[in-house]
Amino acid sequence: MTDLPPPADPREGGWKPSRSTGAFMALAGPLWARREGEDWAHGVPAAAQHLNPAGLVRGGLLASLMDHALSTIAWEAAERRPCMTLQLDTHFLSPARAGELIEARGRVPRRSANLVFLRGSLRAGERQVLAAQALMKIRRQEICASCFCTNTTYCRI
Repeated sequence: MTDLPPPADPREGGWKPSRSTGAFMALAGPLWARREGEDWAHGVPAAAQHLNPAGLVRGGLLASLMDHALSTIAWEAAERRPCMTLQLDTHFLSPARAGELIEARGRVPRRSANLVFLRGSLRAGERQVLAAQALMKIRRQEICASCFCTNTTYCRI
């Protein structure tokens, strides 16, 4: 795996470093975002640290990217209330490789008072890498924007 292509440069497509990643996605990424009309796309430029021993992007990274993208879509659909993943079904359709920009997009086919139903996909160029469905629970409790604790009145951060 010494002759890997360099990671794609997302800036060339109008992507910007994501500021709302959280610690896990910051470590798994780097995560990039791009506004597309009323929607957002999220992406990770695949590099050596994302590969499994077979030289392909790890399925765990793909699932994490999909979960992150669908969670942000659910958050907007729920009037910016926090949502948590109840179910994430993923179907790996083709491998992603180093040097590719893996792009995540999704939509909300249905929403109830407490749940958001989502569909999403990951693409590497023109190739679909992953298809997903998710179910997110809308949380009613306020969560601190600084540290994500539930004590918004007396948070010490």
